[in-house]
Amino acid sequence: MQYAQLQALTPAPGHTPDYDACLAAFPALELAKTTPQDPRYHGEGDVWTHTKMVVEALLALPQYQAAARADQEVVFLAALLHDVAKHSTTVIDPVTGAIGQPGHSRKGAIDARIALWDAGVPFAVREAVCRLIAVHQVPFFALEGSRRGKTPEFIVRELSWQVDIPLLAMLAEADMRGRICADSQRVLDNIALFCELAREERCFGQPRAFADVHTAVSYFRGADVHPDYPLFQEPGSRVIVMSGLPASGKNTWVARHHPDLPVISFDDAREELGLRHGKNEGMVAHLAIDRARELLRRKAPFVWNATHLSELMRKKTLDLLYSYDAHVELVYLEQPRAELLRRNSRRDTSLSNKTLTGMLHRWDLPLPTEAHRVTYAV
Repeated sequence: MQYAQLQALTPAPGHTPDYDACLAAFPALELAKTTPQDPRYHGEGDVWTHTKMVVEALLALPQYQAAARADQEVVFLAALLHDVAKHSTTVIDPVTGAIGQPGHSRKGAIDARIALWDAGVPFAVREAVCRLIAVHQVPFFALEGSRRGKTPEFIVRELSWQVDIPLLAMLAEADMRGRICADSQRVLDNIALFCELAREERCFGQPRAFADVHTAVSYFRGADVHPDYPLFQEPGSRVIVMSGLPASGKNTWVARHHPDLPVISFDDAREELGLRHGKNEGMVAHLAIDRARELLRRKAPFVWNATHLSELMRKKTLDLLYSYDAHVELVYLEQPRAELLRRNSRRDTSLSNKTLTGMLHRWDLPLPTEAHRVTYAV
């Protein structure tokens, strides 16, 4: 299934989706037919029944019908795939029989990313879909007090830098209308209030404005600052942080764009220590981090070249850099699967294609809120 065929899945206004074609495009959805859900929130039954109800609720929304075709395609694919990971995350309590699917939104975004990547979907379209899936439930509860220490204002401001809030609200409303549950009106009211707050914050359809990018990054990292007042930035290193799967071209990009800068690389540290990939990674990290600290103390510019594939791994690096007042640019690269595996098989590396493929399940792209600048060199 290629991108043009996926585009054709989005029905024209007034038409019914071709669910057989949807299942052919995304075989993982077949598992949704036998995946149960908590009847308190899903009286309609299995995940596939819910998914079809969500898609049909989406198509009936006036805001969907008025949207540009490109936006319709994005939100349609997000609705179709929003619960694609419920099968693999289902947990049933052996005593009470309670059904849960913890983490299905985030894992669903990764599952969708892999499927859309293999179908050749353009990067911007793919990531718009995956970002919606990752946070599709947030408008349900964003205004119900602070969650994990985040105020409703923070949640709306942060989301506006990551997703198109009108499309997110559209997906959330369809998700709620496409189910049978007792408190649906309360949640629909929450979604409406979420939209009103975004309008008040002037970020309903665009990122919330900040005094400058350093203020924005500091705010998203938890600093007690107001978006409209600039936060002074202490001088520090200017650091290019690379991100991307192995064999995606990071070394080539660094050599082409920053041949004069020192490079911190786990691969180089691993080679220096004579270790194979996956062996004694703690020793490898210790050597690389010590060298990074030396450059940070001198406020020297450098490149940090590593996969930084998951948000957790990037956070470890970014926490260190920001603790030294670094100015950070994240540069993300990628290649099609066939090219990636071809390149990796020809490299002098201990990383097998099988191991590389397994890394896809941790494939969590950098978000614009993570650094002073995020460049997607794809």
